[in-house]
Amino acid sequence: MRIWSLHPRYLDRQGLTACWREALLAQAVLEGATRGYTRHPQLERFRELPDATGAIGDYLAGVAEEATARGYRFDASKVHRRSAAPIRIEVASGQLALEWSHLRAKLAARSPELAQQWTSLEVAEPHPLFDVVDGPVASWERAVAAPTQS
Repeated sequence: MRIWSLHPRYLDRQGLTACWREALLAQAVLEGATRGYTRHPQLERFRELPDATGAIGDYLAGVAEEATARGYRFDASKVHRRSAAPIRIEVASGQLALEWSHLRAKLAARSPELAQQWTSLEVAEPHPLFDVVDGPVASWERAVAAPTQS
């Protein structure tokens, strides 16, 4: 499961679709509607919130918004609920940098034209749900740090 902290604009078609599916799975887990993935480390940051299901709904809405902007038809009715009050989640700059490096490697292999589009971008923006704070890679992260690109 990869619930990107990065803005969905950076994802290729495959990545955006996978992000949607995986966030829908996360929604099911947080609602207690599935027995699988219940201890997935990426869900820790949602579980820490007073309104975890609202937060994952807000996350999904951000992904659906990007899909709509690209002309894709993600079924927004699959987002069960949004938060009543705006929710913000902090993401550390080290976590965002790791994810950016990880995504750029995926794009280089899978979508070279898109990878080329982002080569000059050193720092990526976060998903609209997240606020960037200084800090290291998150304790729940299981991806191996990729070498820095020059």
